[in-house]
Amino acid sequence: MTRTLSIATGWHTRAGRKTENEDHAGAAVPEDPLLTSKGVCAVIADGMSTSEDGGQASRLSVSGFIEDYYSTPETWTVKKSAGRVITALNRWLYGQGQHVHGTHKGFVTTLSALVVKSATAYLFHVGDTRIYRLRGNELECLTTDHRVTVSADREYLSRAMGIDLNVEIDYRALPVEEGDVYVMTTDGVHDYLSSAEIVSILSECDVTHEVADRIVDSAFGNGSHDNLTCQVLRVDSLPDAGEDAYYSRLTALPFPPDLEPGMVLDGYRIQRELHATSHIQVYLAVDTQDERKVVLKTPSVNFQDDPNYIDMFVHEEWIGKRIDNAHVMKVCGATRKRQCLYYVAEYIEGQTLRQWLDDHPRPSLGEVRDIVGQIAEGLRAFHRLDMIHQDMKPENVMIDHHGVVKIIDFGSTRVSGLEEIASPLDRQYIVGTLAFSAAEYFRGQQGTKRSDIFSLGVITYQMLSGELPYGKPLSERALRHVKYHSVSGINPEVPEWMDAALRKAVAIDPARRYDTLSEFVYDLSHPNPSLLDSEKPPLLERNPVLFWKGVSVILLIVNLLVLYICET
Repeated sequence: MTRTLSIATGWHTRAGRKTENEDHAGAAVPEDPLLTSKGVCAVIADGMSTSEDGGQASRLSVSGFIEDYYSTPETWTVKKSAGRVITALNRWLYGQGQHVHGTHKGFVTTLSALVVKSATAYLFHVGDTRIYRLRGNELECLTTDHRVTVSADREYLSRAMGIDLNVEIDYRALPVEEGDVYVMTTDGVHDYLSSAEIVSILSECDVTHEVADRIVDSAFGNGSHDNLTCQVLRVDSLPDAGEDAYYSRLTALPFPPDLEPGMVLDGYRIQRELHATSHIQVYLAVDTQDERKVVLKTPSVNFQDDPNYIDMFVHEEWIGKRIDNAHVMKVCGATRKRQCLYYVAEYIEGQTLRQWLDDHPRPSLGEVRDIVGQIAEGLRAFHRLDMIHQDMKPENVMIDHHGVVKIIDFGSTRVSGLEEIASPLDRQYIVGTLAFSAAEYFRGQQGTKRSDIFSLGVITYQMLSGELPYGKPLSERALRHVKYHSVSGINPEVPEWMDAALRKAVAIDPARRYDTLSEFVYDLSHPNPSLLDSEKPPLLERNPVLFWKGVSVILLIVNLLVLYICET
């Protein structure tokens, strides 16, 4: 039986010897698919006693963090998701303090959050609440108190939520083991309990709610005069990342048979085959429920024993369901149970960019800019979700009969959020097409948004010239020797300032490329003085025809002078 992430949680809070309780805590253990993609979340907060609304700040921070964290895209990393949520919460608390009370001390609280995703624990911490981990018999405090001591009986928080417009967040990521116990406390607890006392209580109780109650009771009995809150999480099991279990999940659905016109598969009537390779088959079909034309994409039986291939196929559908953009092919959600492995996408009537280029070998600059701009819009949809496409090429772009450009293939896409989920598969390989792959892939480095910009730059260059910017596809051996070939030298209609934009987009060093797609698209239509004023390549490289014409003129003048001197 395949195991999943299983965590028991429990918490207890009380006002203690104070009249009002300004502490708060909470946890969420969602069902799949969120359990896999986002993990288990626990938060604890302690409203600052000198704050006008510290109690409300702590309650809003706990509930807001949990709710907003699970609302962030599944494609984002835990660090990005939690960091964005905490930053937004902090600014909201600060704004409320200024608006309601006219002071930066209106809504102030500490906050510590723990997210367990797959086999990793992610910690986010502001203030003096704490997160401990008990592994075996060793209790370790994983956070650092943000306190400044003025004297023996006087200290204050050096960092808190809502006290300033910006907040500095402590962040850690640690491997998780089955049996780990995480204890989260406010200072009303940990200031009055030793580590040995906490370990003793943990060893005596199995139920997390009972543990939290006992820890709070003990701190109160030791004389705590503050609010008391404790939250406990026990890791009972971790997801099974073994190869056999992972492969069994991938092969839960069998590969489909060869499909022929007229056949009906799960309510989809096959009309004809649109495209087929040794890796994939694409069919035009009609949904018999509404007579809508769709595309069925099926895996090749040549790879039915290849888990990496099946993973990429399933991966492509998962990605397509999470992108909603006019310039990305839409993947349709399943409306009925599937008998075998395939997925359904929108049918785009048109041709690939490669076919379009065959029909338009020398497109105008305006046509190139329009198509590149639309591709960039589609790529932005990936980048906003922390995805890197990794395989941009003309064959993966469609142009419909209305001139709308769509990205149609994303099986090679790298998703930051999915990389945090343990898997026995090795995805660290070049997945793109060599002619359009950025230099960093050949060095074994991970791709970034700038890698996609490189690929788009190569597509643009090829549309303008029919050639590649370095004459041939890159390779690890050739990286130190290749030189950029000026596109203006191949196509005189391309102005030098546009050539400069392309040179920057396809730079070998990622640091020298554009940081955003919008910058590149803008510079394709507007001269960028900073590029024109920078060090220019030699004329031979920029415009070899003009260079050799100049050399010929000079040689002619020299020969005429020599002839004149000899005659005189």
